[in-house]
Amino acid sequence: MTQPNLTKNDGITPRSQDYSQWYLDVIKRADLAEHSAVRGCMVIKPHGYAIWEKMQRELDDRFKATGHVNAYFPLFIPLSYLTREEKHAAGFAKECAVVTHHRLKSIDGKVVVDPESKLEEPLVIRPTSETIIWDTYKGWIQSYRDLPLLINQWANVVRWEMRTRLFLRTAEFLWQEGHTAHATEKEALEETYRMLDVYADFAENIMAVPVIRGKKTPGERFAGALETLCIEGMMQDGKALQMGTSHYLGQNFAKSSDVTFLNAAGQREYVYATSWGVSTRLVGALIMTHSDDTGLILPPKLAPIHVVIVPIFKNDAEKIKVLEEAGKVAGELKAQGLVVKLDDREGIMPGAKYYEWEAKGVPVRIEIGPKDLEKGSLCLVRRFVLEKEGETEQEQRKRKKTFVPCAEALAGIKPLLDTMQRELLERAHLLRTKRSRVINSLAEFEQFFKDGGGFAWVHWAGTHEQEEEMAKRFETTIRCIPLPDQIPADAHGTGSCILTGQPSAQRVVMARAY
Repeated sequence: MTQPNLTKNDGITPRSQDYSQWYLDVIKRADLAEHSAVRGCMVIKPHGYAIWEKMQRELDDRFKATGHVNAYFPLFIPLSYLTREEKHAAGFAKECAVVTHHRLKSIDGKVVVDPESKLEEPLVIRPTSETIIWDTYKGWIQSYRDLPLLINQWANVVRWEMRTRLFLRTAEFLWQEGHTAHATEKEALEETYRMLDVYADFAENIMAVPVIRGKKTPGERFAGALETLCIEGMMQDGKALQMGTSHYLGQNFAKSSDVTFLNAAGQREYVYATSWGVSTRLVGALIMTHSDDTGLILPPKLAPIHVVIVPIFKNDAEKIKVLEEAGKVAGELKAQGLVVKLDDREGIMPGAKYYEWEAKGVPVRIEIGPKDLEKGSLCLVRRFVLEKEGETEQEQRKRKKTFVPCAEALAGIKPLLDTMQRELLERAHLLRTKRSRVINSLAEFEQFFKDGGGFAWVHWAGTHEQEEEMAKRFETTIRCIPLPDQIPADAHGTGSCILTGQPSAQRVVMARAY
């Protein structure tokens, strides 16, 4: 998996030149993923999968802390199950992959589908699992004593996308999907908002990505939901990325699968449902929020490797001493609970190692050479520092590199990682503030997006058809109707719809999006 003797910026298109290509180049240079032989699908390579695993652990701990447990449900869904809930089926119809036969056979030396193996009923490869899960819940829920039922599954799903992009939109992707059952609407709504808050906390405190929490417009809701909540992040190019959703499903799926319970008064009722999920799209969000023209930048809380140690020597005598010290440093840092990589590979120049680990986003590099041994110090190099206004790239690189007495350096690594985590969130907040604007006229709206755009806070009272009109004219969509505590001070109050002029009680966030 190594990329020996690379030099700075090898193969990475500058963001300012072509943001889409830059994104793909960072993935390749960081060795995160690649396209597979199956159209629209990806191979997640070890370094990319290690990031996803850290996300899984963080999220899974949060799910379990809120009372959820994990289970697993079938990959295949009978077609009749999917069509029980009409809006749900219609919403996913164009993305479904369908299995119609169950066997191959050899005819004249060629392996073909056995026409005699046609299934009695086609099976849909799950695009989401509501229908199969609610059919299962029918046998699990009998009484109010069985509620609430709080279940999550980690799985893969298939949505036959026409235009795909690594991590952001692929035909098959990894995710988690929570599916819960409740005795009352109040409890189900509380769950819907609770899980949205879990996602927002994870995005901001672990991913270092600030998000806006809000509701989707009726035309943008999950198929079959009565309410869809979302978190929206801003990427470095000013576009929005939907990073997670939480849905209040009401009794729709309970009715379609006939899932009822006996309440405390002895009456039979349909249960109330929620579902919620995030996917490997979050890895794409990390890349587009934090990375630079050198490669990947990772918040320390999601970095598979916290510290890489690069020994520097010219002869065997120096090699023995330097590697001995490097081993001691690695051992002390590991004892602190950090993940450390000692890069003692031979035949690769130190500079090439620097560029490789920078491209992979390792937060801290320690360089140890003979002069460092003599001085009793370590050379610490940060992958990221918060930019100063007017600062040149050369000045910034100087600030990234410091020489610190060994004991002080070892004691300071954890606080340094905490600082980097905090500053990444701060930088992302600064960008979002810079590229957000309260807008009151269509002319100002048009100019804002001609100038590059971002998050436009506008009054809206239009229909779904008028949302589509805005999308055609400006390539923008309503990302969300922000929850009350998400609205900035200068965006409060009533006003007039930016398109129709009709009275509007609240602003929405419009943006171009992935």
